[in-house]
Amino acid sequence: MTAQNHVPSLLSRAGTVSALTLAAIGGTMLAPGAVSEAEAAAPAYAVKALNVAAAKKGSPYKYGAAGPTRFDCSGLTLYAYKQAGKTLPRTAQQQYNKTRHISGSALLKGDLVFFHSGGRVYHVGIYAGGGKIWHSPKSGSVVKLDRIWSKSVYFGRVR
Repeated sequence: MTAQNHVPSLLSRAGTVSALTLAAIGGTMLAPGAVSEAEAAAPAYAVKALNVAAAKKGSPYKYGAAGPTRFDCSGLTLYAYKQAGKTLPRTAQQQYNKTRHISGSALLKGDLVFFHSGGRVYHVGIYAGGGKIWHSPKSGSVVKLDRIWSKSVYFGRVR
């Protein structure tokens, strides 16, 4: 048996474990109230924008609307970031043009996910972690959390 297989028994016998001991056996530890490294790296304004978007869950889609009760996709991102103290242009394409373009491996909560076809950006959402975005998808729908459904995406970080 490896040391990692003994982690639960070590913890239950000892009751507590030091960070050095946990590191030695290949575990990880967060202090109460701490956040993961990825979450800690996300700018506070991006996390706030993400929370604003999540709070709009169930708000109806309306083409051209930018809140506070109805949204299209870029209207939701514009509204959420405005509440977080950042200014974005109106359309998904304009928002993509204004963000700092990043790779998928650099993606943090609160970053923008842009869907594209033929080089044209047609949709945007706010990354929520775990391969999911908050977005306002289409007429007849509402603001909701969805999995990223396409590989034709770009990623942008609001500055």
